[in-house]
Amino acid sequence: MQEALLGDGATLLPAELLAEDVVVETPFSPPGMRRHEGREAWLAFYRARSAVLPVRFEQFRELATHQTGDPEVIIVEYELAGTVTTTGRHASATLIGVLRVRDGLIQHWREYQDVLAISEALKLTPEDLGGPA
Repeated sequence: MQEALLGDGATLLPAELLAEDVVVETPFSPPGMRRHEGREAWLAFYRARSAVLPVRFEQFRELATHQTGDPEVIIVEYELAGTVTTTGRHASATLIGVLRVRDGLIQHWREYQDVLAISEALKLTPEDLGGPA
């Protein structure tokens, strides 16, 4: 994930590790952006979003990995840091990912993001995030 996020053509989730029918969920995202079904749908969304999101990710730091009672599921806490390219501001946010992996491929990814830290770094308003004015 770190290599996919920090490299050229960043995808957040490595395309070769995604099941064809992967489900990616970000429950705290604006409506219409919370659930993506299928590898190609996710990659298309992420590329389009990355093209307009003025952030260059520079650091990925794993904070913790938690095993669960289900051998297919792990929980990963991590921090992303980068530079807002429009302002030069350096910022970071903590995220939590819940992954279901089967046969070496990510079947389901649910990510909980520190929306407040991200919004502050980007100077976003509720309207920018698709919320009420």
